[in-house]
Amino acid sequence: MILGIESSCDDSALALFDPGTGVRGHWMSSQVALHEKYGGVVPDLASREHLNNLPAMLGLIQGFLGETRPHSIFYTAGPGLAPCLAMGKAMAQALATAWYCPAYGVNHLRAHAYSPFLDFFEHSPTDFVERFYEHLPHLGLLASGGNTLLYEISAIGTIEILAETRDDAAGEAIDKGAKLLGLPYPGGPHIEKLAECGDSGYQKFPIGQNRQQDMFFSFSGLKTSLRYYLEAQTEEEVRQNLCHLCASYQEAVVQGLALRIKQAIRRNRRFRSLGLCGGVAQNRRLRAVLTGISEEQNLPFFVARKEYCGDNAAMIALAGYLERAALYENAPVRPSLPLTEQSLPKDQR
Repeated sequence: MILGIESSCDDSALALFDPGTGVRGHWMSSQVALHEKYGGVVPDLASREHLNNLPAMLGLIQGFLGETRPHSIFYTAGPGLAPCLAMGKAMAQALATAWYCPAYGVNHLRAHAYSPFLDFFEHSPTDFVERFYEHLPHLGLLASGGNTLLYEISAIGTIEILAETRDDAAGEAIDKGAKLLGLPYPGGPHIEKLAECGDSGYQKFPIGQNRQQDMFFSFSGLKTSLRYYLEAQTEEEVRQNLCHLCASYQEAVVQGLALRIKQAIRRNRRFRSLGLCGGVAQNRRLRAVLTGISEEQNLPFFVARKEYCGDNAAMIALAGYLERAALYENAPVRPSLPLTEQSLPKDQR
């Protein structure tokens, strides 16, 4: 049995993972209501809540385990907010001492990258590696509030970045657009709900230039375009057309992501699967567009379950299990840990 701990931002999460049967249980405590009035995550408040939430959830874990003790612990070493990461590591080290087991640091982004394959493990754990390699090389999109990355997985432990954002992440662009439109934080769910009754062709917002050499994402121009548009409108006009504006803005973000995926496939036709993960992966429009691309290209499409799209401990446990041979015990927290690196510091490799 493996215990996963996630505390990179404002979600406190624990999960139990059994290599023989998959995820046995996962528990999460959200802080959205706490940070909503500030319009974003306040690191000091988030770390304080982790201090309260993680021990409370541990009581549930211990009731589930009974006399059993985890064989190993995997915690998020980065990237994330430093005080929040420190809370997760402190808990991992304390439990490792009490349970006489090792605790390893895991790269949060790499855990997201593996999350679309969690269902593989739950349905046929004994054949996981074989089934996983059947779908490699894998083209994946990680879209969240803090990161937008297009990557290739060619083997367990081997992940290469193909494109990344030069400014705002996709989720950040959506939240900032929602703020401009006067919607509450976090803006993504509000924009998606209003977009359902809107016309995505109402206003054409920029989605990036379609040049073959431009393998990067950029959403700052989209946000600026919305701001200029709103400045030229009256409050009444915005209110009357809010659904259309949400649909148009959401479509620009989705098509900007889809554009780079199509370019990556044109550049390299050897991909054997397409994947989607991260908090923005919960967006139904994005899922639909990527499903269409996968069908056009005859590629299997794997998307993380909604409960595994956002920050969660099940993906931390899975990534730790898969990459354990390359992980570092009691790894230091690294707030800016990139996707291409595991938790082990460069000077200790």
